[in-house]
This record gives sequence, structure tokens and C-alpha cells, in this order.
Amino acid sequence: MTGETNLSQTTTAGSFSGAGLACRRGGRLVFTGLNFKLTAGGALVLRGPNGSGKTTLLRVMAGLTPSAAGTMSWNDKVIDDPDAHARNLRLITHLDAIKPALTVSENLSFWMTLWNKPDDQRLQKALQAFDLSRLASYPARLLSAGQRHRLALARLLVAPAPLWLLDEPGNALDTASRDALARAILAHRAAGGMVIVASHEATFVSDGETLDLGLFTPKTVVHWSDDESVEAAE
Repeated sequence: MTGETNLSQTTTAGSFSGAGLACRRGGRLVFTGLNFKLTAGGALVLRGPNGSGKTTLLRVMAGLTPSAAGTMSWNDKVIDDPDAHARNLRLITHLDAIKPALTVSENLSFWMTLWNKPDDQRLQKALQAFDLSRLASYPARLLSAGQRHRLALARLLVAPAPLWLLDEPGNALDTASRDALARAILAHRAAGGMVIVASHEATFVSDGETLDLGLFTPKTVVHWSDDESVEAAE
């Protein structure tokens, strides 16, 4: 397998940061006072025990879950346009968002045209990178769990963006597929892209920084209503 990617012509990686972030889930304060900063070519690995908020933080970073406090910035400017922010990132989770009635190739074409112009060469490289070429004409409903996950990861290559947010990206992957993902991440960073990975096991990045969410867990279990402030809970 080979991995290759490049940044979208419509987006530019510079820096992505968060300051004083807090988030609640089910009425409970999950983390508070969290800070991070990532620059072009950088990687951040999220660590922490189950329930520490790794997936929640990725959703906050993606703009899908609102933070209870703090701000996030892109190129040192506070993010205030969710649509513009969405164009700068790609989020891969265990929810693969694959359309079962479409073929493997048609699924990738859909995501490509959603974010970029059609490019058959880019499509073929993405298929090759994750060993999907022989499955290109297969209906997605016939894929195994590992094949579905490889298809989801291939979206990173057909619809490039500066920031990749990856939640346990090694799940259901064999050794060859994990190596392909590591190469894709390496190429993305070499082109100036940024990667944030939440993983209990392999991180798929080298020389990345680590953010331990356990350090930002409130000292006491706090439950609070909509009108209670984060500051009161800290």
C-alpha cells in the first residue's frame, strides 16, 4: 500500500488552538481549564482513561459539541464561523457515514464532490492507499468492518483538509492497514497538515505532543444545570 495526500487549495494550515475549554456531558463537567495549540505539521495525541472526554473533545474541536467555557482559534483568530471551520477539518470516528447502497468508488466520489472538484486520479490514489482498488465496484453493504473503516479513512485523501481529527483510527484495522494510515498521516504532516488522534493503543504519529485529559478532570464529581457556571464548579 502507498499513502499520499496534499492540502486542499481552498484551505491553509497555520495553527489551531484552544484556551480554557470546558465541556459537560449528561449534566456532568467532563473536563475544564483545558488548553492546547497545534501548528502546521504538528500532531497531538489525546490520552486519558475511559470517560475522560477524548471523544467529547474531538467533537468540540470539530464544532459538533459546544464547549461550556473557553475559546478555540484558527490562525490565532477566534473561530466564530462554524461552516468555515468545518471546511478546514475532517473528522473520522467509529460512525463511518458510509452509504450501503453505493459502491466503494461511489462513496468516495460522493465525499470528493461534496468538498472538492471531481478528480479521478485523486480517487484512484485513495483507493490504492488503503488497498480498496479491487473492491471499488463492490456495494458498501458487503464490506467487512475493517474494509468499511478503510473506506472511511480513504475520505481523508479524496477530500483533503488541513486538520484531521481521528477517534481510535486503528479500530478494526490489520497491520497493513495501520501501516497505510501511518504513512498517510506522515504525508499529511509533511505537507503542512495537522493531526489530532485519540487512541488507547497505537497513535500512528511520531514526535507528536501528548495531551492527558485526566489532568483536566474536575477534582470532584460535579452536576450542574443550564444556569450554573463552569467557574462555580471548578
